[in-house]
Amino acid sequence: MALAGPPGGAGWTWRPVARDALLARAFHSCTELRGRFYVVGGLPGGGASEPSGDTVLFDPAAGQAVRGAGDGPRRSHHDAAPVGGRWLCVVGGWDGSRRLATVAALDAERGAWEAWSAAPGSRPPVGLSSHTCTRVSDRELRVAGREGGTRTQRRCGSIFTLRLDPGARTYCYKEEGCRTASRAGHCAALLPTPGPRPGHQLLLFGGCSSPEPEVAGHWSLGKIKEEPPAAPHLTEQLARLVSKGQGARQGPRGLRHHSCSVVGPFAVLFGGETLTRARDTICNDLYIYDTRKSPPLWFHFPCADPGLKRVGHRTCLWNDQLYLVGGFGEDGRTPSPQVCILDLFI
Repeated sequence: MALAGPPGGAGWTWRPVARDALLARAFHSCTELRGRFYVVGGLPGGGASEPSGDTVLFDPAAGQAVRGAGDGPRRSHHDAAPVGGRWLCVVGGWDGSRRLATVAALDAERGAWEAWSAAPGSRPPVGLSSHTCTRVSDRELRVAGREGGTRTQRRCGSIFTLRLDPGARTYCYKEEGCRTASRAGHCAALLPTPGPRPGHQLLLFGGCSSPEPEVAGHWSLGKIKEEPPAAPHLTEQLARLVSKGQGARQGPRGLRHHSCSVVGPFAVLFGGETLTRARDTICNDLYIYDTRKSPPLWFHFPCADPGLKRVGHRTCLWNDQLYLVGGFGEDGRTPSPQVCILDLFI
């Protein structure tokens, strides 16, 4: 068992709980819907240029994976979000020849994929890959990333509001007035705002050389109804873990294609690829961003086990536990077939 952390007994590991070749992929999406993890698309290996078009359903309670609806969208470097407790909406991504901004939806009740169409007045980005989609309401997503076509991408990041209408099977993009730094392979976290003016803010981490998070949206108290799944035990464990560490104002520099999950007041980042060195670029570090005080603090918990290195993976919160699904390992080419749970030892 691989432990990591500061001296004094605090440590962590990813504990394998399932293994299935169906899950071996990277740069996929993994979304909890109706108690199942919907794993969509991705790359089956480091040399692959054609994304997968399959859908795999993983049951975390049973620890079993099965192949889902066929004829799904061929996508990698995309993002996905649940809508209305019934649909899984896949947004943008790379189809093997170009970046897209279209929306495909899986109807979980019928087990069938649907191609939704752009509503009148929609102003979509040119194309999106390695972007993020964050739910701000049941039918509204905040999309952040660097848009571009087949050969070129913008030198700045764009922010869009994406409204989804399951009844009409349509979607509508609206570009927001603000811009961000040019980011790709970043993560996004909708977190409570610390300080005297409570509310929520959407923060972007990584995807560029800067260690600073960037605000991609701010909402006053009561405007955001979306909350992450309750995880009281894991939240308590994370609070105890950071109490053993040394907080810092600055986060990781040059990290991309890592994972991020919101657990209570914490953003939990893991793995990814660093832009700060030419060799040994795949990471296995755990970072916790603590928003309980102002200013928020970063806590870094490194790991010495190269077997835990991951890039292009996903984490998913369910039933008070954080799951790790897929991703390439230390060589950046071999996909992991494992599903793991984050174990904390304090």
